[in-house]
Amino acid sequence: MSLVVPLALGVILAGCASEPVMQDGIRVNDPFEAENRRVHAFNKGFDRRVVAPVARLASSGNDTGDGPGAMDLVINAGSNLSLPGKVVNSVLQGRPEPAIKNFFRFAVNTTLGIGGLLDPAGQDFGLPEQDTDFGETLAVWGVPEGAYLELPILGPSTQRDAVGKVVDLVIDPLNHLLHRGGAWAAFGLRAASKAGDRARFGDTVDSVLQDSADSYAQLRLIYLMHRRHELNEGGTDIDPYADAAAVDAVDPYDP
Repeated sequence: MSLVVPLALGVILAGCASEPVMQDGIRVNDPFEAENRRVHAFNKGFDRRVVAPVARLASSGNDTGDGPGAMDLVINAGSNLSLPGKVVNSVLQGRPEPAIKNFFRFAVNTTLGIGGLLDPAGQDFGLPEQDTDFGETLAVWGVPEGAYLELPILGPSTQRDAVGKVVDLVIDPLNHLLHRGGAWAAFGLRAASKAGDRARFGDTVDSVLQDSADSYAQLRLIYLMHRRHELNEGGTDIDPYADAAAVDAVDPYDP
């Protein structure tokens, strides 16, 4: 772990040569815009041809009218599997309270919630998920945001968050406790959970990806505004995209 911050700083400084510009009052550092737009075009086509049809199919069979549908169960299970990594990140950030809450949420939902398919921790015990990741850990450690990136399949990011996505896979306790097949199954469930979010907020995602005059610029603005607000780096007390789940659905590719 001692090499993470120097590595992150090196990657980030490599993308800081150009001068940031302003978009709707938001500072945007996007020296790789030409490359990012090509990746965005691929991601947009991937969403239209693969993610959106699968999400619509899952959504059409989800409303059973009697308890949670299959899509809800997948979303719950995928979210539950992400909790051990969030516990580790909260500890690395020196924040014991969210670490303890996520630990007990994982314990309750894994046992009483039948492996995380149900959410008694949130519904009955008042333990909502405390969201975090290694990108936030790097921010707490003082690593700068770096340039904006759009990653293939994974969607919008920054240099700091891109490093964080890689490290999150490395430090996830489940990847070390489960055998290879189990680890891949857990990863697949988390990815399927994101597809479920895509189905829940399909109209929001379509309005950004498919209906915007410049979907790349719109997605970039939404991501940077929400992420900076989330990390208290935006210089504003108001999050114009306060529904975090809907914003995450705009980035439906990141498990």
